[in-house]
Amino acid sequence: MQKLQIKDLNIHFKTEEGNFHAVKNISIKINKGEIVGLVGESGSGKSVTSLAIMRLLEKNASISGQVLFDDLNLLTLTEKEMQKFRGNQIGMIFQEPMTSLNPVLKCGSQVAESILLHQKTNQKIAKEKTIQLFKEVKLPNPEEVFNKYPHELSGGQKQRVMIAMALACDPELLIADEPTTALDVTVQKSILELLLKLKTERNMSLIFISHDLGVIGEIADRILVMYKGEIVEEGLIKDVFIHPQHAYTKGLLACRPLPDLQLSKLPTITDFVHFEDDKMVSSALSIGTLQEKYAISSQEIEAKRTVLYQQKPLLQIQDLKTWFPKNEGWFSQAKNFTKAVDGVSFEVYPGETFGLVGESGCGKTTLSRTILKLLDPSSGEIIFNQQNITKLNAKEMRPLRKDIQIIFQDPYSSLNPIKTIGETLMEPLKVHQVFANQQQRKDFIIDLMAKVGLQAAQFNRYPHEFSGGQRQRVVIARALALQPKLIICDESVSALDVSIQAQVLNLLKDLQQQFQLTYIFISHDMTVVKHMADRMMVMNKGKIEEMGYPEEIYHHPKTAYTQKLVNAIPKGI
Repeated sequence: MQKLQIKDLNIHFKTEEGNFHAVKNISIKINKGEIVGLVGESGSGKSVTSLAIMRLLEKNASISGQVLFDDLNLLTLTEKEMQKFRGNQIGMIFQEPMTSLNPVLKCGSQVAESILLHQKTNQKIAKEKTIQLFKEVKLPNPEEVFNKYPHELSGGQKQRVMIAMALACDPELLIADEPTTALDVTVQKSILELLLKLKTERNMSLIFISHDLGVIGEIADRILVMYKGEIVEEGLIKDVFIHPQHAYTKGLLACRPLPDLQLSKLPTITDFVHFEDDKMVSSALSIGTLQEKYAISSQEIEAKRTVLYQQKPLLQIQDLKTWFPKNEGWFSQAKNFTKAVDGVSFEVYPGETFGLVGESGCGKTTLSRTILKLLDPSSGEIIFNQQNITKLNAKEMRPLRKDIQIIFQDPYSSLNPIKTIGETLMEPLKVHQVFANQQQRKDFIIDLMAKVGLQAAQFNRYPHEFSGGQRQRVVIARALALQPKLIICDESVSALDVSIQAQVLNLLKDLQQQFQLTYIFISHDMTVVKHMADRMMVMNKGKIEEMGYPEEIYHHPKTAYTQKLVNAIPKGI
């Protein structure tokens, strides 16, 4: 029995540049109790389609076609009539829980509000149902969460509150828009398991939107692949994964790092499809051909390791501790500490990529900021390039800043929105008095922009004029501007589409060879770290769980915690 049917849906947006055709004549059928995966890159039309179903598109959008929910065309309803369906019979989990939840209202009251709006009930019953929903979505201490504000919860907990809100009125159709993007793999796995459990118990239909085919493969019955507003392929999960027909689908499947094969570079979408005069051109390449071309032999890996580990370390961390006091009150002397980094020791060698993996809160970011001397360690030693920098003050550290750089997780928030990209990239050169004048700096930066895949014409543009992948390239260029010896990549690809992620990872590898760079590569995604790293360290609760070569840790984890991380990686099918 069909729960939702979309017929010949077209969506246009009026923009300053003209009329933009975002969704092009798509048709979709979703049966009762079925999970349909909608996959594609940012800008493919996935989220716009879901917002059209919910009638939440902006006023500059024009829609044609039909969206039939139990044979009723939602596009013909008035706003008042649509409110009976939205949040009631059709629920939606939005991509960003922090921006979707009201920061000044407690979590419980936000969920209860939906129940009070759609169901004839009172405050007491709404509260009881909300707490029951919090139990159902496996939130710890549901009564406490009811009275907490969004900022007091972790990312995974906020996402569970959003799921509870979407389920509050027992919807028959649930739309989940990128509900696991940028979450830890363990949290992601628990969210996927939860959605599967709730779908089975409630016999709901579910549209699961993602850019990650691995995640879609874990949860969906059928898959629809979108590219530039069109559905280019659809079918059962197993059929599409094993025998993809469209070149774009092949590209999406190929660009994710593989746990069992080490590649010198990742295939990208452009290996399989490109546009000439607005027409899609497909290559005849197969996934296997490219993987064979880029495969690294065990002999090559061993030869590289022999060279790397005969050198003196560039960075030595010895019994490093970064503890934060827990103050009980204004006048109390803290006796308890949050041990964010607790007795960590390791070495990083010139030209090495040292992988650092673990869940949110394990101490990865605190460790990186301590190495950068953005945080003072409680004890231990940081020895960089044979110099003990542990006790150096801000003034003494300044000359060393150009040798140690960082690429932050969120490029948009780490770029100044009122400065052009050119100004941003030239600023560190000016601060450290590199080159004699601004023209020399500009020439150097334009050359550097070309190296990271940006164009000289983009020099005077502002951050908001770039895509997420382009902004990440800007941040990489800024880190490279002072020609550092060590770059810390802190979750630098976690929020990117898998196709853009592949391009950025390839870029980082190319730049490492070109500039003889050393990386500390931080991520919660063990598959990405395994692809990038020469050695890998797993952190948990401020301590080292284990350290070694990536393939050994991945295939033969020594601790239960590492085993849990490996088991949580989406396997696809």
